[in-house]
Amino acid sequence: MANQIYFADNLSILKTLPSESIDLIYIDPPFNTGRVQARTQIQTVRDEENGDRVGFQGHSYRTVSLGERAYHDQFDDYLGFLEPRLIEARRLLKANGSLYFHIDYREVHYCKVLLDGIFGRDSFLNEIIWAYDYGGRTKKKWPAKHDNILWYAKNPHDYIYNLEAIERIPYMAPGLVGPEKAARGKLPTDTWWHTIVPTNSHEKTGYPTQKPLGILRRIVQASSPQGGVVLDFFAGSGTTGAACLESGRQFILIDDNPQALQVMAKRFVGCDAIEWIGYDPTQTTTPDAG
Repeated sequence: MANQIYFADNLSILKTLPSESIDLIYIDPPFNTGRVQARTQIQTVRDEENGDRVGFQGHSYRTVSLGERAYHDQFDDYLGFLEPRLIEARRLLKANGSLYFHIDYREVHYCKVLLDGIFGRDSFLNEIIWAYDYGGRTKKKWPAKHDNILWYAKNPHDYIYNLEAIERIPYMAPGLVGPEKAARGKLPTDTWWHTIVPTNSHEKTGYPTQKPLGILRRIVQASSPQGGVVLDFFAGSGTTGAACLESGRQFILIDDNPQALQVMAKRFVGCDAIEWIGYDPTQTTTPDAG
């Protein structure tokens, strides 16, 4: 099958896909923050007379807005929104397939109870904590600097976990483990320290909720086979697809936000091995931040 990107309501597409056809599902649904999630893309141009910031060698630069990408992140019945989609997700997974469900502290407890009911409590394998240290810090409580990723296997006794494919990380105290272990590195635990996508990174697309490629790379490599099919039905900026392309996996991405499709069209420009359904990527004109 070809890699596919759908511009559509995800539930309507999920119902058309064949049962037990997917090796891995990763989703990063809206977090139900009650806010409008938005990012304004900017660029700076040299302007000695009207500049609003000072840059290299003391020259003045003027900030120019390239536009804003946004979506409303609020649901009156969040679990009611998720439940039919998660039921379809379980149907679509192969017998040894897995679901990685990415959420934050606001809804993770409720979502786990929902997932336990759909997959079974025995199918819950891990709560992965993605910890980062970036952005503003409240002075009213402990600043929230992590997301939660819940890992469920369709069959807790038979699932893909490619231990040897997982990229190792440095020891925090390499002098205590000896040169051989230090050179080899250690396997990650269920706490993943990884920066968010920096503003000045070449990876940055400008999409409000873009997740780092390093996080998706680890999930795809660990929990899907070479040549397997990975599904992301809240695709956003398309990071799951990017991880699949570099890892030799196939993907199906679904999103109903036209701005997400615009970002993906720019991200995958020149990649001919993608079938676009309901969207013409050649018509994308929205500026990209990189």
